[in-house]
Amino acid sequence: MKSAAKLGLLVLLAFAAAACERNTEPTPTSTHKWTWVSGGSTIDQSGVYGTKGAAAATNVPGSREGAVGWNGASGRLWLFGGYGFDASGLRDRLNDLWMFDPAAGSWTWVSGENAIDHAGAYGTKGLPAPANVPGARNGSAAWVDPAGDLWLFGGLGYSADGVLGHLNDLWKFDPVAGDWTWVSGTDAVDGAGTYGTLGSPSPSNVPGSRLGALSAIDGTGRLWLFGGFGFDSAGAQGWLNDLWVFDPATVQWTWISGGNTNDHGGTYGTEDTPAADNVPGGRYTGLAWLDASGNVWLFGGEGLDHDGTRGYLNDLWKYDPAVAQWTWISGSDVISKPGTYGAQDTPSATTVPGARFGAAAWTDADGGFGLFGGYGIDSSSTLRWLNDLWTFDPADKQWTWVAGSVTGGASGSYGTKGTADTANRPGARYSAVAWIDAQGKPWVFGGYGADSASRGGWLNDLWSFTK
Repeated sequence: MKSAAKLGLLVLLAFAAAACERNTEPTPTSTHKWTWVSGGSTIDQSGVYGTKGAAAATNVPGSREGAVGWNGASGRLWLFGGYGFDASGLRDRLNDLWMFDPAAGSWTWVSGENAIDHAGAYGTKGLPAPANVPGARNGSAAWVDPAGDLWLFGGLGYSADGVLGHLNDLWKFDPVAGDWTWVSGTDAVDGAGTYGTLGSPSPSNVPGSRLGALSAIDGTGRLWLFGGFGFDSAGAQGWLNDLWVFDPATVQWTWISGGNTNDHGGTYGTEDTPAADNVPGGRYTGLAWLDASGNVWLFGGEGLDHDGTRGYLNDLWKYDPAVAQWTWISGSDVISKPGTYGAQDTPSATTVPGARFGAAAWTDADGGFGLFGGYGIDSSSTLRWLNDLWTFDPADKQWTWVAGSVTGGASGSYGTKGTADTANRPGARYSAVAWIDAQGKPWVFGGYGADSASRGGWLNDLWSFTK
């Protein structure tokens, strides 16, 4: 099953032709507008790096999938790594750190290299240094803390020795000082997890190496991590369903919930009813959010359903740290369920996104969750790239289909760069990056999907969305 952990790097050829087709479903009339802000309207673009630390209108990251992003101070958008194209047009894993300033409309190459496949420069654990930098990787987990520091964990990439494998290193980047710090984990690949005692923090605890883990951060700055594809306590590789929390104040990991071995199916219990035995199945490349009450929410991904069958999921879960219990909220307990879209902009108890992996996510200022695209099951039960945009309100526990097509494979309709239009839309894609800005607008960058000519490949287009 190791090939499943490559986070979409091996394209599913059986569906490629279908996914590249121009979508023939009419897009419903809406007042919502997408704006193509930056990057190309065609696939496989090289990066234009310019001078490190200097913004320029011509700068732009290369096309990529599996990067991570952070919301920075003053509405700035941060982007790191992924699998894609460097300055020379070569394609593989990247370790470049970028910042986009929406006010200025320009990208700045901040850290890392402008070429592929660099090893990590770890330095001394716990000490920042200008020479420190994580190795090239894709499928990492990411957080931004209340102080504005950027955090990065694991992924599939390069160790200190330049060996390619699964990572469990935890890094912090200080945007003011411009330095990386190696905080936790090892500088090698494919490490087993050290779980310790459930619920007890310890300096020796550390999650196993993995990619595609789900991440969220709480109001106190603690980092939450769930699952992924990687290594359990015995060093066996598979889908994980372990829930962890890292406390930067004590620099310690705590194993909170789930198994310390791989490939567990989900224990769903009764929908909307918490129980001590409930737990999501192992999965990777799903989504995670944290609500205003401190509950951790998870959605979908590729993983194991209630009877241990592997596939694409659309189950939504909530974990309440106060009672240490999971609740299955919505979606199905079996794989490959199509989306139920309902009426656009109309929340409903029966509306739910289809099963998928590699969607992009954000949390808005009102505590609602957002979801865009992914690779999964559309309304016609077809497995394709998606460009649908959804929101979820944790207060009323209802999904709303907001924009995009109910069927997969939609090409991009770019319009004029910088001009919002109801006819504009990003093409269907997975493994994109999403942010929410200071004005509450979602932003989406890159991924693997369909360009303006319906060709499938890696993208570097940056979009903003206005409701």
